[in-house]
Amino acid sequence: MAPPPVPQPQAAPFRPDPPPPTPKKRKRLLLAVVLPIVLFLALIGSGTAVQLNRDLPAATLTTTVATTLRIPGKAPTLPWPKAGSAELMIEGMGRVGGSGDNDPEAIGSVAKVMTAYLILKNHPLKGDDEGPTITVTGADVSDYQSRIPSGQSLVPVAAGEKITEREALEALMLPSANNVAHMLGVWDAGSQDAFLTKMNDAAEELGMTNTHYTDPSGFLPSTVSTAADQVILGRAALKDPVFAGIVAQEKATIPVAGTIKNYNDLLGEQGVFGIKTGSTGEAGGNLVFAAHLQVGGKTLTLVGAVFNQPGAHTPEQLAQVNRVVRKLLTAVRTAVKEYTLLPDQPSGNVKTAWGSTVTISPAAPLKVVGWPGMTFKVNTTRISPAANVAFGQVVGSIQAAGVRVDLTTDAATTPPTFWWKLTRRP
Repeated sequence: MAPPPVPQPQAAPFRPDPPPPTPKKRKRLLLAVVLPIVLFLALIGSGTAVQLNRDLPAATLTTTVATTLRIPGKAPTLPWPKAGSAELMIEGMGRVGGSGDNDPEAIGSVAKVMTAYLILKNHPLKGDDEGPTITVTGADVSDYQSRIPSGQSLVPVAAGEKITEREALEALMLPSANNVAHMLGVWDAGSQDAFLTKMNDAAEELGMTNTHYTDPSGFLPSTVSTAADQVILGRAALKDPVFAGIVAQEKATIPVAGTIKNYNDLLGEQGVFGIKTGSTGEAGGNLVFAAHLQVGGKTLTLVGAVFNQPGAHTPEQLAQVNRVVRKLLTAVRTAVKEYTLLPDQPSGNVKTAWGSTVTISPAAPLKVVGWPGMTFKVNTTRISPAANVAFGQVVGSIQAAGVRVDLTTDAATTPPTFWWKLTRRP
């Protein structure tokens, strides 16, 4: 039996390969796959760009300067007089101090400061003007003659004499003529009583609460005041440059009397340029004075008074008051100097939003004129910084007693990192 025939494999039917996709189809496929990826990356990229390019927040500025600062050290002890009273004031700085009980006492010819103050207030002079002419009357001559027996300070006058307002003020303030004080009072107000009313009204207006005038010359012991009150008046009177010029004169020339000399022997000594002496048996030796102090490139004006110094007679009384004033002026010149109120050391900081911090300091030490223990108000101004600050950038200032110093950065802040910019919150 013949074996069955081996089946022969049949060839697969012929199927041609599918045609390749057309270019149009390939483009659609690419867009379908790539476009979402591109859009995703673009979205991420635009968000990153926005984040990285956002404006940086401003830095914060902090200062540590106190609102009140004090010159280190103990307040100076001044050589105040053992008897009587005294008062010292520096213009623009304040009261230096004083001594005594502030009870009203006789002040002698210091009263003429108020007389001169009122005459110039009611009849102002400018520059070298002589002012109106005053004719000496027979009553003025009689008043002069009546004062001679009591040994008062006087200048001779003659009936019909013509004397200018300036010359009368020179006679009043330099040789301390009591008769001219009376003459000026009558010339201004019509009578001595009317002028006294003006004197006491002016004292009240100036705040001289412990002062009372009973005569325009101060010869009467019932004309009383205090050192503190007369410093108030002296400061007010010195605002008139004509008054300041007259009391600074060592001598002058007037009709009849001729050359007259200033009784203030301290003129020119330690910067003294006024103001008025005064002495009687009841008042003792008195002096209201003013002096210039040169400190730290500034010219300061010291106004003071020393009253009721002992002595057997006028020369001895005035010599004693001068000794006291000399000691006080020496002590003040030693104590009043330029001091460093705030050194140029870190006084705050600038901090950026990303944590970079730099200190700020005064560009130079803040120096003021004063004395140990004196306090000053300090004003701090701030300039809002940007996001970054550079080295030495001015970010504010500090000011005390008219002295101003910039606050500057001690270094530059570092810029923010890429990561901080990328991850910072809105």
